[in-house]
Amino acid sequence: MLLYEDILTKDEMFSDAFPVKVVDDIVYEVDCALMTVKDGDVDIGANPSAEEQEESLEEGAKQVNNVVHSFRLQPTTFDKKSFLTYLKGYMKAVKAELPPDRVETFEKGAQAFAKKIVANFKDYEFYTGETMNPDGMIALLNYREDGVTPYFTFWKDGLKEIKL
Repeated sequence: MLLYEDILTKDEMFSDAFPVKVVDDIVYEVDCALMTVKDGDVDIGANPSAEEQEESLEEGAKQVNNVVHSFRLQPTTFDKKSFLTYLKGYMKAVKAELPPDRVETFEKGAQAFAKKIVANFKDYEFYTGETMNPDGMIALLNYREDGVTPYFTFWKDGLKEIKL
């Protein structure tokens, strides 16, 4: 199993227990879903059976995003201007951590992908790692074309892969 950790904050962001794909060699897209949790539930990564999914929400139960819940991601907010300010500082910090042969690819790819984010800014929800460190990675939650299926976008070069 692979765990992906923020290189700046050491926050765990996601694992390969979720469907992961690399986009443009610059970001990971991680598919996620809503799940029902009750107080005292422990997430072991297993999917509920069809019968469990059909049960209505019991008292004390709530619907949560499985990646947010599993990695204790914290919601945060940005307006476009503050996000661009954050992104500029974040990219500079990540670039300082990269091997020299990766810097040019990262700069070009990150710039192009950042333009896509800004063009669709209103479609994103923002999450930070468990420590809520403002210098760390901001995970971007969006929905597929069907408008129902959620997925996260994580900067590939801002993560360290840890084999468990």
